[in-house]
Parts: sequence; structure tokens; C-alpha cells
Amino acid sequence: MSRRRLVTLVALVLLVAGCAPARSGSLGPAPTATAPTAPAPTSVGPSASIASPPTDTSAPATPRAGTTGTTGVARPATLTLELWYVRDGRLVPTRRTRPATVATSRLALAELAAGPTRREADAGLVTLLPDGAEVSRIADGVASVRLAAVADPVTARLREAQVVYTLTQFPTVRQVDFGTAAPAGRAAHTDLLPPIVVTGPVIGDRVNSPVTVTGSADVFEGTVSVRVLDAAGRQLATAFTTATCGTGCRGAYRVAVRYRLPAAQAGTIEVYEVSADDGSRTKVVAVPVTLAAAR
Repeated sequence: MSRRRLVTLVALVLLVAGCAPARSGSLGPAPTATAPTAPAPTSVGPSASIASPPTDTSAPATPRAGTTGTTGVARPATLTLELWYVRDGRLVPTRRTRPATVATSRLALAELAAGPTRREADAGLVTLLPDGAEVSRIADGVASVRLAAVADPVTARLREAQVVYTLTQFPTVRQVDFGTAAPAGRAAHTDLLPPIVVTGPVIGDRVNSPVTVTGSADVFEGTVSVRVLDAAGRQLATAFTTATCGTGCRGAYRVAVRYRLPAAQAGTIEVYEVSADDGSRTKVVAVPVTLAAAR
């Protein structure tokens, strides 16, 4: 083949290649080796439930501003616990705010065993729970708790009621099993409540006007009365409301009381029933608080 003919043939081939349509897509970069996928863990079946006890993380919590995890959700900085102590052989609620933890039941029992504050003790509150009480397991809404035996059956039942009312504030716990009888919830201990329970405010709270008073009561015709007293015991304001259930049954109540006070000072919230016989105050529950100034 002549050199001129060869050059012409090569030019023709290049011309045809340049006119060919381009391929769509791309093969992309060359693949790289990947580590083998680990096999999924093998289930050990129902018997695994006897392993480490589950924690209940659903206690009320107050988020700390600006503190987030990797998901961007604010982590709780504190949680507020409802603790049930004893006064005059009846259950009385109070509260504690503590650093957040996933072991809420353990923290609640530790705080319950630690006993009342000085102000709560001055108001007559005590605890019957010994140190070392812990939840060993929570399953199907039942918390297992072991307590040392006590000779006095009245003390034993009050102590168990303290634990039941304190632990069942968490949605994960409906009943408590002490290993001596069938698991029991709050309904088994309602006879240990006073006629009037005040859940808020609690002893030592600082309150503002209007102060909202909440709780439950089993009083005549469900009528619950409230008054606010200053440091000298003078009446600043009164109010009343009707509980959701009347005589012979326990109902919830909530009432706001507005007062006036020139300067902050110690005070008392009294919740009571007015006697149908003589109009006197009966079944009185006194809650020592700090009253904020209000005009």
C-alpha cells in the first residue's frame, strides 16, 4: 500500500470515530475493597430478660439550653421526682429536682431513703424506707423491689406504700412486687392517703400570685377550700373548688388563689374541708411555702 493511500485510510477511520455517538452514563471510579459485613448477633430468646435490668428514662425532665447530642435533640439536664413520705401515719407527697440520669427508679428510692429536708421534717414528714432499697428488675410494668423484713405490719405496709406511690410516677411502672405477695399498685394503698392530698405546691416551694393549688380529696360534696396565710398567720386570700368526685370517693381538684403582699415572706397554704355541722375548718393540710410579693 502506498504511503499516500495509508494516510488517507487512517484519516477516514478517525473521521468515522469522531462522528460516533457518545455513550450515556459512566462506569464511575474503580471499585475499592470493602470489609466483610459482620453477621447479625444471634438472639438468645426470652431468657435474656434476666440480664441487666431496664432503666426508665421517662421521668419529668427540664432540658438544659444549648446542650445537644449527636442527633441535635436537647438532653435533659435535670429531672423532678415526686417522693411520698409519711406524716401521722398517712402518705404525703413532696418533690426533688436532681441532675438527670437514666436510672430514675434507683435515684427515686435513694432520695426516698435519704429522708425529708429540714423544713419537711419540721412539718412532720418522715421516711420509713431503709437505705439500700433498689429496683432489681422492671418488666411488663412491674418493678421488683426487695426490702428487709420489719416486725411491725403497719410500718411494713406504710413503707411499701411509699415505694409504690413513688415508683408508679414513671410510665414504665404500674405495680411493685416485693416478693411477699402479688404485685400491687396505688389502688391497694389508697386507704393510707389523708382525706386531702396536696400535690402542689409542696413544702418549701416559692409561689407567686395567683398560686395554683392541686391535689386529690375525699371530702363532703367534693368541696375543697384553700386559704393563703402570711408569716404572722393573717389570712391574705381564700378560694374554693369542687373535686371531680364527691363524698365517699376521691377526686382531683385544682384552684388558683390570688393574693396581695407588699414583700416576700414565709407563708402557708392551707387546704381544708368546711364542716357541714358548724362551719369550722377540718381535715386541714398546711403547706409551708415562701410567698413572693404581689400587688
